[in-house]
Amino acid sequence: YALLDKTNKPYAIIEAKRTSASVEKGRQQAKLYADAFEKEYGRRPIVFLTNGFEWRIDDGVHHERVVSEIYSPRDLEKLFNLRATRESLRDATIDEKIVNRKYQFEAVRNVCEAFEDENRRKALLVMATGSGKTRTAAAICDVLQRRHWARNVLFLADRNALVTQAKRAFGDYLENMNGVNLVTNKDDRNARIVFSTYPTMASCIDETADADGRLFTPGHFDLVICDEAHRSIYNKYRAIFEYFDAPLLGMTATPKDEIDRNTYDMFDLDDGSPTFAYDLSDAVEDGYLVDYKSVETKLKIIEEGIVYDDLSDEEKERYEETFADEDGNFPKVIEPGEINERFFNKDTIARVLAILMDMGLKVDSGLKLGKTIIFAKNHPHAEKILEIFQKQYPKLVGYAKVIDNHINYAQTLIDEFSDKDKPPQIAISVDMLDTGIDVPEVLNLVFFKKVRSKAKFWQMIGRGTRLCADLIDGLRDKEFFYIFDFCDNFEFFRVNKNGSKGQSAIPLQGRLFLIKAEIAMKLQKAEYQTPELIALRKSIVDELVGKVKSLNRDNFAVRRALRTVENYSSDKAFETLTNDDLRTIKDDLARLVEPEQNADPKALNFDGLIYAIETAALEGKKNHGALKRDFNTARSLTEHANLPQINAKTDLLGKIVGSDYLLESGIDDFEHIRKELRDLIKFLPSKQARLDVNFTDEVLSSEIKNSELVGQSLEGYKQKTEKYLREHKQSNSVVAKLYENISLSRDDVVELERLLWSELGSKEDYQKEYGDKDLGALVREVVGLDQRAAQEAFSKFLNDATLNSRQIYFIDAIVRHIVKNGMLDDLSILQETPFTDQGSVFDLFGDNLDVFGGIRDAIQQINRNALGA
Repeated sequence: YALLDKTNKPYAIIEAKRTSASVEKGRQQAKLYADAFEKEYGRRPIVFLTNGFEWRIDDGVHHERVVSEIYSPRDLEKLFNLRATRESLRDATIDEKIVNRKYQFEAVRNVCEAFEDENRRKALLVMATGSGKTRTAAAICDVLQRRHWARNVLFLADRNALVTQAKRAFGDYLENMNGVNLVTNKDDRNARIVFSTYPTMASCIDETADADGRLFTPGHFDLVICDEAHRSIYNKYRAIFEYFDAPLLGMTATPKDEIDRNTYDMFDLDDGSPTFAYDLSDAVEDGYLVDYKSVETKLKIIEEGIVYDDLSDEEKERYEETFADEDGNFPKVIEPGEINERFFNKDTIARVLAILMDMGLKVDSGLKLGKTIIFAKNHPHAEKILEIFQKQYPKLVGYAKVIDNHINYAQTLIDEFSDKDKPPQIAISVDMLDTGIDVPEVLNLVFFKKVRSKAKFWQMIGRGTRLCADLIDGLRDKEFFYIFDFCDNFEFFRVNKNGSKGQSAIPLQGRLFLIKAEIAMKLQKAEYQTPELIALRKSIVDELVGKVKSLNRDNFAVRRALRTVENYSSDKAFETLTNDDLRTIKDDLARLVEPEQNADPKALNFDGLIYAIETAALEGKKNHGALKRDFNTARSLTEHANLPQINAKTDLLGKIVGSDYLLESGIDDFEHIRKELRDLIKFLPSKQARLDVNFTDEVLSSEIKNSELVGQSLEGYKQKTEKYLREHKQSNSVVAKLYENISLSRDDVVELERLLWSELGSKEDYQKEYGDKDLGALVREVVGLDQRAAQEAFSKFLNDATLNSRQIYFIDAIVRHIVKNGMLDDLSILQETPFTDQGSVFDLFGDNLDVFGGIRDAIQQINRNALGA
C-alpha cells in the first residue's frame, strides 16, 4: 500500500504480509518500492512492515525498529516538515538564560551529539538532585525545537506535584512556552509541551478525543522526557514507551555507578556509561551543592524489638497486660519489623525527637531548628510522631506538621514549609517529600524508616543538598546538612551496594494468572493423572482461557501482544505447557489480565496463599510459612463463628485447626479449602489494630560520620579502592605503568603506598582487606594488563613462523588470561583448560622446550614488572 499526501506524493509504504508470515519477509520488497518512489518523487517514503500482529518502521535514518502502529497522516506530515527544515545541532546556540553552568552546557551538547553524530534515539542524563536536571531538559527542548528536530514534547513524572513543578519551571525558562498539564487539562491538543504523570498518560493512550481519533497518536511526540528514569518505571508503565515512537531522554539523580544494568540496557548504553553524568560528589566539589554528615544512631528497640526478658519488673507486668491472650500466653519478643508498623513505642519516638532537637542544625542564633524533614514509615506513624512532638514541646505550636497524601490541600502545606519565614520547621512526610521538592533551607533529614531502593535513597538525600545563602543567622551560607539515620540505611547500602530488588510490576490478578499456569504445567506429570486432578487441571485451563478471551482487543497494550493473546485464547495452547510458555505468559500476558469487577482483595490474597501451598506440594515439599498463615486464617475465622456463613464451615475449620489435616493434605484438598473459605475472608478484620506502648528505649550507639561521596557510592575501602584503580588505570602515572607492563621504580612504589595507604585509606584498611598482598600485584589484579602490552610481551612467539596453530592457541590463551587477571603467578594452571584445549605443554612443546622456557620467562617478567622487582 502507498499512503499519499494531499498532492498524491507518497508519504509512506506499507508492506503487509499474512499473519502466518514473518514481518521481515517483506523488507527487501518494500526497499525496492521505496527506491523507486525516491527516484521518481525526490523524497524517500517511510516504510512500514506488518503481518497484522507486529509493525516495524524503516524511517530511512535509523535502524528498523518495532512501532506500536502506523503513523497518522498528521504525524507523517509533521515528520516530513521537520526533516525539510531540520538544521544541524553541532553549531546550535544554547540559551544562557536557561542554563548557565559549564556542566549543563556539556550535558546539552552530549545529548545533541548522541542524537545527531551517533544517530541514537535514546539518551540518559545522570545529574545530582539540585544540579538542574529540569533546567537542562528545558535547554535541550529549546535547542531541538529551534533547530526543527522536535515539535511536540512529552514530559513524564510520577507525581502530580512534580508535574506541576516541572511545568512551572519550563514556563520560567522558555519564553512563550505553549504547554499543558495533562493531569488537569486534556482539552488543549495543540500544546507543544505536554506535562503528565505516568498513570494519566497511560490512561490517555486508548482515549478518544473526538471524531479525529485518539488524543495522542503514536507519532505525535518527537521527544519523550522521562523524569527519574529507572527500569521499575519502564516495567510498570512500559505501554507508554512502547506506544509512542519518539526519541527518549531519561533523567535520574541516582549516581551512575548505582544505576542497575537493566536501566542502561533500556537506553541502549553500556553499563556505567550514561550520555552525561554529574554526580553529587562532582557538584559538591565544584561548590554547586552542599555535602552532608550522617548521624547514625542505633536504638535498642528499633534494632532488637521489645524483648520481655530485658524489661524491668514493672515493665514486664505492663507487657503481660498488653500482649497476653485469654490463656495468659504472650510472645517473648515483639520483633523489630513490627515497631512503627503494629506498635508505636512512645519512648522510642521521644528519643528520636530529642536527638533531633538537641543535635539538629539550628538557625536564628541557635534558637530555632532549621527546616527538617522526617521520613516516617506510614501515615499512622507520622501522626504518632506529631502527637508525641506536641506533648514533648507544648510551646512550639505549629512547629511540626504532617505532609502526605492523607492530608487535603497538601500542596499548601508544602508551600508553607518552603517559605523560610513560615512554620512548620519540621515536615513529617510519608513519600510526598521524598523526591522533587526543592527547599534550599532544609538543614536536617531524619530517616525514621528503612529504605531499600538505592534510587529512592539518593533522591531523599537530595532534599538537603541545595545551596542556601545567608541561612545561618543571616550571615553564613549553608555549609552542610545532617542526615539522622535511625534505621541502619547507610549500613544497609554499604553491605548491599545495589539495594534490594523491587516487587513485581505485575498486578495481583496477573500474578494469580501466572501461578495458575504454573500449577497447570506441574499437573501434566504422570503421577497427577488421576480423575480428580485431571478435572482440576481442566477447570484451571478453562479459567485461564476465559480470562484471555475476555481481554479488550481495543486496548493498546492488548493489541501490542495480540499474537500471544490470540494464541492463548484457545485450550490447545494449554494442552502441553513448557517453561517457554510460562516466560511468555509472564512477560506478555499476565500483566494484561484485568481486575474482576467487585473482586474482593482479601479473597484474592487468600487465593494466592493457597496457590503457593499447592505449588509447593506439587514440587514435593510443604510451604510451612503459608501453611502457618492458613492455620492462623482458619483460627481467626473460628473466632467469628457467630456469623452463619462461617458457622456453616465449622467442620472444615475444626479439621484445619484441631488436627494434622493441613500437613496430610494434597493439592485437591487445598483446592477444596480455597473454594470453601475464600468468600469468608471478607469477614475478618482488615488489619490488626495498632497499639501504643511505652517501654524504655536506650541508645546503643551514635556516631557522626562525614559523607562518603568518593565515587558517590557508600563504599568501604575495598570497593572504593578498586573503583579508583579501574577509573584511573590510564590517568594515574603509577597505575598506568602497571597497566602497560612498565616496571616500577622505587619512587613509584612509594607513590603507590601513599595512594593505597594514605589517600584511599590506611595501611590497616589495606591489610584488613588484602592481607600481605603486594601492592603492584593488587593493582594488576584489579585493572588487568593492556591488550597491546600483553601481545608485545609475547610478540617474539606470536610472530614466530615456525610455531604451529596449536602452539599459537596456547600463547593466545596465556595473553587472554593475563589481560584479564594482570598476572599469571601460578604456572601450574597451564596444565588446565583452556591452556590444554589443544594438548598438554609436553604435547605442544615436547620437541622444543626452549620455546616454552622463553614463554615462561616472558610470564615471569610480566610478574616482576608488577612487583617492582
